[in-house]
Amino acid sequence: MHSLTRAHKLFFVLGSVFVTSLVVSDIIGGAKLVDVGTIGGRPITVSVGMLAFPLTFVLTDIINEFWGARATRFITYVGLGMLALIFVTLLSANALPAARNNPYPAEWFNKIFGSSMRLIVASLTAYLVGQLLDIFTFTVLKRLARGRHIWLRATGSTVVSQLCDTVVVQFINFSGVLPAGDIWALAANSYVLKFVLAVGMTPVIYLGHGVIERAFDLHSLPPDEPALTQVEAE
Repeated sequence: MHSLTRAHKLFFVLGSVFVTSLVVSDIIGGAKLVDVGTIGGRPITVSVGMLAFPLTFVLTDIINEFWGARATRFITYVGLGMLALIFVTLLSANALPAARNNPYPAEWFNKIFGSSMRLIVASLTAYLVGQLLDIFTFTVLKRLARGRHIWLRATGSTVVSQLCDTVVVQFINFSGVLPAGDIWALAANSYVLKFVLAVGMTPVIYLGHGVIERAFDLHSLPPDEPALTQVEAE
């Protein structure tokens, strides 16, 4: 009988946090916009989904660093499946008629979670492309740097993948809801914030890298390692 190793458990926890961050950001992201500052007197408006979404940057790179591209793609597909499950659940919930003693007006539910459904459709389209692009870019940069310079592959992969993800998500989510100029501004604001967060979270990636190496006795995979994962190695 096989038992769960520490590597298995850590992989499961990191994957769970990744999927949770992804799901939460999509559920709340289409329902509320907030101003986080101003540039030249104009407000910088972003979605509240940005509260949880940056965690997915860090976790994608950490999982890729220690378990490889194949394991990271697996987590990506799990996240995609969970988004699809939520979409079907919300679609079914919106279709069901509300009871007479429903504590809130039914249109509140449909309006709030209907916007989430639209965001999930946008995410399903952009998420898979963005994640696979992130994994590919991370792997290429790791090989080019011969396993050195964690900051280069972590930041570089996020900057490239999130440009694609941000533009696609904002236009699918807000087309017909906001003017095109506002959508471009929202996409630009979101991308700039993601860029800043990607750079700012580099120390977090180094910290996570160090904790995993010391506390779990795991090591980064070699840059040319095509398949072996830490979980398989146990």
